[in-house]
Amino acid sequence: MAYHADSTELTKKEVLTWEGFGTASRELAAQIAASGFQPEIIIAIARGGLVPAGALSYALGVKLNDTMNVEFYTDVNETLPDPVLLEPLLDETSIAGHRLLVVDDVADSGRTLALVLKLLANQGAEVRTACLFAKSRAEISPDYVWKRTDEWIVFPWSEKPPVTG
Repeated sequence: MAYHADSTELTKKEVLTWEGFGTASRELAAQIAASGFQPEIIIAIARGGLVPAGALSYALGVKLNDTMNVEFYTDVNETLPDPVLLEPLLDETSIAGHRLLVVDDVADSGRTLALVLKLLANQGAEVRTACLFAKSRAEISPDYVWKRTDEWIVFPWSEKPPVTG
């Protein structure tokens, strides 16, 4: 069970509170709406993108949601060699030709977004990406970003260790 959100060895961190998340998600939704893009389906990159995608779904009035499960980070600044797509897989036939908004919490290296965009490339869909945060080292910059930072980010949904029996 990975728990690494509030690593004590890091002195500088970007801490997002629940209140801050509320503000961030509304501002990110406003940015998307102002661009004129109207997604038909929001796809969360699990796990980090689940909560932001849900908030954007409500804020933008989009009722169709789906998920892509991707594993990459294993600990603070520790990753697998490459992002890995996990089952269950996205039903690609249901998204073909639609306007998709892919949502994640952060574009850190950008490699997770790159994998997802590569997988969606052949679906004939218009795909845009949104992240709460993006880092300067990311190989792909999301279309919509609430804030840019190069610090480790502590999200309100992962600041505490998992609840166990």
